[in-house]
Amino acid sequence: MPPAPKRKFRIAVLVSGRGSNLQAIHRAIQKKLFDGEIVLVVCDRPDAGALEFCRKNRIPAKYIAPGEFKTKLEGPAEETYIAELRAVRPDLIVLAGFMRVVKPLFIRAFENRIINIHPSLLPKYPGLHTHARAIEAGDKETGCTVHFVNEVIDGGKRIMQARVPISPGDTEDALSARVLKEEHQVLPSVIKMFAEGKIDYANWPNEPVVWSGATHRT
Repeated sequence: MPPAPKRKFRIAVLVSGRGSNLQAIHRAIQKKLFDGEIVLVVCDRPDAGALEFCRKNRIPAKYIAPGEFKTKLEGPAEETYIAELRAVRPDLIVLAGFMRVVKPLFIRAFENRIINIHPSLLPKYPGLHTHARAIEAGDKETGCTVHFVNEVIDGGKRIMQARVPISPGDTEDALSARVLKEEHQVLPSVIKMFAEGKIDYANWPNEPVVWSGATHRT
């Protein structure tokens, strides 16, 4: 008998906005950077541009109401998110601009299989307004970090970072745009490593890999 066809690496993505990192993942799959498929996109906003992108590209996507809380999922909503994700059996869950904190119940349901992309060189500047904080502090560089998700906000093991210099007179918007370009390279590269079995949480070092193809590497 011929060997069974190799199963594609299954990715679920959580988003809140236009989904530019989701689009970067989709492009990487289309270009065959790795053998994967997006099995579900879940969005917490019914008007998010990411949902329209999914519709046009025939990517399975759902809006699931997050409940009354502004920064996290309400209990019943969290259970719905977990159930919908379990149903598609993802190998990896990617938080790509998902603007809500995931709580311990969600994290335990997919332990060591959730990653996030954050626009700073963690552990510097967890949370919001990262670019403004870096400029105000007089930092010479910033960047982005892909990390495992745990119960500490932006506190999980760092996997990969890209560095971006801060220029004199930089604005928050200009810096954000340059960092976002690096996010679009780093996130698919990390997913590729997962798909190829190169990342194991237990054996992953405490220091992140520096993205070697970054346009602005120092």
